Amino acid sequence: MVNIKNKPVNYALFEYIERLEAGGALLPDTPENLLEVVGILKSYGVVLDAYSKNLIYVAEHQFLVFFQFWKYFNGDFSFKKLLRHWWHDRINFEYAEYCMKAMIWHGGGGLDQYLDSTEFEERAQAVIKAKFKNNPIILGVNQLFPDFLTELLRVSSYSTGLGQFWRVMADIFLSLSDLYDQGEIKSIPDVVEHIKAGLVADANKPITYAVKIRDKVYDIIPKSTGLTFLADTAIPYVEAVFFRGTAFHGTVSYNAQAYQIPPDQARFQYGALYADPLPIGGAGIPPTLLMQDMRHYLPDYLHEVYKRSRRGEDDLRVQICISFQKSMFCVTTATILGLMPHPVDTQNPDEQKMNRVYMQKWLDRLKTSRLEEVNNDSSFCPVALRKTV
Repeated sequence: MVNIKNKPVNYALFEYIERLEAGGALLPDTPENLLEVVGILKSYGVVLDAYSKNLIYVAEHQFLVFFQFWKYFNGDFSFKKLLRHWWHDRINFEYAEYCMKAMIWHGGGGLDQYLDSTEFEERAQAVIKAKFKNNPIILGVNQLFPDFLTELLRVSSYSTGLGQFWRVMADIFLSLSDLYDQGEIKSIPDVVEHIKAGLVADANKPITYAVKIRDKVYDIIPKSTGLTFLADTAIPYVEAVFFRGTAFHGTVSYNAQAYQIPPDQARFQYGALYADPLPIGGAGIPPTLLMQDMRHYLPDYLHEVYKRSRRGEDDLRVQICISFQKSMFCVTTATILGLMPHPVDTQNPDEQKMNRVYMQKWLDRLKTSRLEEVNNDSSFCPVALRKTV
């Protein structure tokens, strides 16, 4: 039971509830943490900008294309870009697709519900008939396998949904960096407040999707569906990517008889808040792609911290992952505060009780996460390592 005046009996994470009520965050407010979080979110914002543009391009121009050979070129193909692509001197858009597929698999939110509706089915069939009206073979395949092309449009819908979500987040993170450079972001609570304000400001931003076939525009997700940024993309993204995720190949057995993967998706704990940073760089670890992308856009002040760590740049991707994980606990804090049933500083006992019950539900899910590690000075924090050199 939750008691307003007393600490809940045997609740190990009560200190975090007290910290949130006092205006703090899940991540301690230290100059080192502030530098890491802002710096990594600056890099992440640049990468998200690229991810967002590509996902939206693929949804609008590569829909119902069976072999999307050129989808990573955003409609601007050249042999120079192709050579860079083969040499992997590029943004790894595969990671964006990994997150998108995780959202599809875990589902949740209004977007998931709409894509199973009769309205979507009707709109999808209209697009399919218009796209292939001069291709009787494909129309025949659609008759034999009516879910095949519709499922491709569901994937495209998630692609644009995630792209529109990341568009907002990229702008939030990049503006955060600008404010930090101007001296207006001075603490971790400032970071959380900036992110929360951005989430709230765009909470009701509509999520829509339309494609153009010849000279006609077809609405696949019209504005009238009422899908919005926060409820239908942000929260499902947090659930699918921050909490549940997917088991990384090579780290656990996919053999059903080994019982290393829960049979219930709701019990998955492979998300960004739980993942061990040390395997980063290994084969079959999708976040390696993200860390590789972010290393190209690190601000100089953060890159210098990594260089002065115990291993220098030998484990740069792991260090980036640790900083990224810290930043995601700040984003999680902003989400928790933004969805709080009552103001966090309320003086009404009943409202305080409801808030504490709400926060305890979040923290219950974080018990096995990396929360304790990012709050421990003896963790693998690159700044902590620098102090020991």
